[in-house]
Amino acid sequence: MFDPFITTCELARKLRASEVSALDAVESYLARITEHHGALNAVVTLDSERARERARAADAARAGGKSWGALHGVPFTLKDAIATAGVRTTVGHAGVDHVPTTDATVAARLQAAGAILLGKTNVPPLLMRAQTDNDLFGRTNNPHALDRTVGGSSGGSGAAVAAGLTSFDIGSDMSGSIRIPANYCGVYGLKPSAGRIPITGHIPPPPGQPKIDRMMPVVGPMARSVDDLALLFGVLAGPDGIDVDVPPIPMAPMTARDPGSLRIAFLPAFPDVPTSRAVIETTRDVAERLKRAGAQVTERAPFSFEAMRAAWAAYLRCVGATMQELMATSLPAGPSATTPPSLGEWARAQHLRDQVIAELEGLFGEVDAFLCPLGISEAFPHSPPRTPIPVDGAPVESRFVDHYLFPFNLTGSPAVALPAARHEGLPIGVQLVGKRFGDEALLGVAMGVDSLLDGFRKPAAFEVPGQS
Repeated sequence: MFDPFITTCELARKLRASEVSALDAVESYLARITEHHGALNAVVTLDSERARERARAADAARAGGKSWGALHGVPFTLKDAIATAGVRTTVGHAGVDHVPTTDATVAARLQAAGAILLGKTNVPPLLMRAQTDNDLFGRTNNPHALDRTVGGSSGGSGAAVAAGLTSFDIGSDMSGSIRIPANYCGVYGLKPSAGRIPITGHIPPPPGQPKIDRMMPVVGPMARSVDDLALLFGVLAGPDGIDVDVPPIPMAPMTARDPGSLRIAFLPAFPDVPTSRAVIETTRDVAERLKRAGAQVTERAPFSFEAMRAAWAAYLRCVGATMQELMATSLPAGPSATTPPSLGEWARAQHLRDQVIAELEGLFGEVDAFLCPLGISEAFPHSPPRTPIPVDGAPVESRFVDHYLFPFNLTGSPAVALPAARHEGLPIGVQLVGKRFGDEALLGVAMGVDSLLDGFRKPAAFEVPGQS
């Protein structure tokens, strides 16, 4: 019997060994998508017949001794913000009926490595909310508790991976959009360094329009193990000749670190960020596990929070004004700019950000990674936008949902989301942050830390009968 919760690495191995066929894998995932669509609403556009056709071709190629690459025959889904030739890309907006003629770079690279696209996963409208719901497809529910959010904006991605509807998914992240759903759904996610994976073909911006920002937005994998993230990063990273912000950095080894060899700085909570006891305790517990394993663990701040918040406020004003001018829309948090920022303000915002980056990079001269929470709480109940989030029984402004996440978009640093614990049946994760452009080293650290944790756990309601 096919195990839909198999890791991408293990599925690729079984396909290479002809222990499972690509067609069986595709049919199994398509069946699960159909079976659970009513409950989850995670995969909103299917490309079933082309997936079956490609699976048959993959199996024939394998039988003939040919290999298409590291992902030969592995089925996957993509966030509905990543262009796919011949498959609609709506960005969760009822007014968008876009069928691209070319693939985004990440879509093309995955298929060049042999992977098979099943379909697209749900997002909030124009990726502008921390919950996944839209007028076109409706709401996506959390596999661990259907009355809870999956987060956003890669919410369908997180739900599909957690529920075993796909081998892996590719999300995107400008202010936590990979890591929020990874946290709420109990899966692994990589927000790579800005500039390691091309974002060519990601919407927004609309096709042919200028980038809104060149540091904060990234695309990255979501999967059921750190090894899967490493495999997918190796397939996706590197220049494409179109996204000129991607430098030609040679790929470095991604080797698991011995936890006892690690040097980790951590904070169980950020100043003035209301955070649940369960989240704080989970982060402290991970730090204690590392200490018991022999790691050097120090509780310390990654940067001046006053400087970070000043940089963020200045930068957000500039980005918000750019979004208003280019897309005629505003950021979901904060008021619209009444007057456009000057070029001097833009230069000062960049300068403030440079100072925060330099301070954080200095930390990584002393430690291997920084450990902190992924969010202020576990997944919260579905609610209208801007509804306060319950944290230990008290309402907390929803703007805090990404306060552990956006700082590392601002700095362009790589960050890995790891499932670490459960509270009242819901996942709680932790975040590991590393040196800019040191994604491979950070993944090696994440492998070491993850070896001390419980890892991915299947949602009870979506387990396969007869499989443990």
